[in-house]
Amino acid sequence: MNATTTNIRNVKSQVSALEWEARMNLAAAYRLVAMYGWDDLVFTHISMRLPGPEHHFLINPYGLMFEEITASSLVKVDVDGNKVMESPYEINPAGFTIHSCVHAAREDAKCVLHVHSINGIAVSTQKNGLLPISQQSTFVLSSLAYHDYEGVALRQDEKPRLVRDLGDKNFFMLRNHGLLTVGVTIADAFLYMYLFEAACMIQVRAQAGGGDLIPITKPILDGVQAAAQQVTRGLGSQLIWPGLLRKLDRVNPGFRA
Repeated sequence: MNATTTNIRNVKSQVSALEWEARMNLAAAYRLVAMYGWDDLVFTHISMRLPGPEHHFLINPYGLMFEEITASSLVKVDVDGNKVMESPYEINPAGFTIHSCVHAAREDAKCVLHVHSINGIAVSTQKNGLLPISQQSTFVLSSLAYHDYEGVALRQDEKPRLVRDLGDKNFFMLRNHGLLTVGVTIADAFLYMYLFEAACMIQVRAQAGGGDLIPITKPILDGVQAAAQQVTRGLGSQLIWPGLLRKLDRVNPGFRA
């Protein structure tokens, strides 16, 4: 790692145990996004609302690659994106424009994960959006919303439209832009993004084959939530997150610093 990341002061002694746990999990999520190839250099974000009444959030330090992010390097900000804890880093204002309005509108939106993945953007440009052609797509389609492209997300007046279009959904396709997921936990948001990106990748590859695609029927789509609960025993992301952390410890340790 370069000097910029190795010189970060460890903040574990300055924060609560709950915040430190959130910092470690969020740093892990950033590194996992990089490991799976969904990152776009330094230009997307995962934000986490911290426990407590203050409405404080953690987000990535602007300029660090996702595979470099540590628990201590994450920047703590308020709902307006102002730093509330000393940090040598700034944040990307365009990134927090989207995240802040989702956090503010949704009490369950503890974690908001946004990527510019190649497959996700490719599908977001298609008029019909995500198609019901894979098992992965069925889970996404059970809670999917869309938002039309309005340019780089810097304007405050776009926030109400983002909130309106997302509604109570957990999967959000930003047209011509990318993918976004909302989770009660970091693990939830990550699992949702894994399914979202997989569904988009499958669609792009299936379309590249040039043949007719077989759609999944509505009765199956209608029953997907109940089926998911049965398969995961209602645990969902809790089943996969510990294993992902073990994998990360093998291939890119250091996120707990």
